[in-house]
Amino acid sequence: MKKVLKLAVMAVMVLSSTTLFAQKLGRINTQEVLLAMPETKEAQAKLEASAKEWQENIEAAQVEFNNKFADYQKNMNTMSDGVRQVKEKELQDMSNRGRELQGLAQQAIAQEEQELMTPVLEKAQAAIKSVAQANGMLAVFEDAAMIYFDEVNMTNLTPLVKKELGITETTAAN
Repeated sequence: MKKVLKLAVMAVMVLSSTTLFAQKLGRINTQEVLLAMPETKEAQAKLEASAKEWQENIEAAQVEFNNKFADYQKNMNTMSDGVRQVKEKELQDMSNRGRELQGLAQQAIAQEEQELMTPVLEKAQAAIKSVAQANGMLAVFEDAAMIYFDEVNMTNLTPLVKKELGITETTAAN
């Protein structure tokens, strides 16, 4: 009886190890996929336009501050103490508004980037999942996070995901 039990346990172990090794693992370079997606390029163009608009506003505020500061420096010796204090307060307020504007710009661009890129990331993730399931993958790993992998036993899904997304080499080059 003990012999039969041992043989049964060994048989289960051999079968389970064979099943384990039969599992397929995949790898992907999501950065490459994302950069090849037209939606990423569209999002980047929108972000660049927004950043340019914010930069123009910041530069206009800086020019206005510089002009007022130059005027203050030029005329400060002829101003009464009360006028000088008012001008200094005005310059300080303008400087504070300039810093606030820069902070708002950074927040707005970060929020816009998140809003624009979330659907792109979701589309890429859906394609990765679809390709992984269609190819019987147990797991898919990010290329950039791996120090070593056996290329023979780990399938590169990047080209398959690009195909799933309709990305060709000519599409990616544009």
